[in-house]
Amino acid sequence: MAEWAAQEAPRHPGLLRLGYFGSYARGEAGVGSDLDLIAVVESSSEPFERRALAWDLNTLPVPAELLVYTRLEWERLRQQGGRFARTLRQEVRWLLPLVDCVHEASSGEEMTPERVADALLEEEAERHRDPLR
Repeated sequence: MAEWAAQEAPRHPGLLRLGYFGSYARGEAGVGSDLDLIAVVESSSEPFERRALAWDLNTLPVPAELLVYTRLEWERLRQQGGRFARTLRQEVRWLLPLVDCVHEASSGEEMTPERVADALLEEEAERHRDPLR
């Protein structure tokens, strides 16, 4: 999944975070489980139900569904605090918290798959140093 994220992230300027939730995040995935993905982007002119169409989910090893929220929508969802928001707060495992990478890319540096992979590896190393992160 990390390899897919590293390849896919540079194709989506404005991507802030990318993660997964559901049975895979809980460690309960079994035969027939799909992968529930979530992305947070700075903004989008596409309606919510069409945003995931720009992502290549076919290269993942299992069927996947992706929800793509804008930053504003994500903040509203979290503030409203309904059942789905609580579930996401408890379950989401972030693969790419790209705030630093997006900032660097906006300063003119190219976001290559290698740079995204480096960010992924650094985040994973940080998670091992601080498991509560």
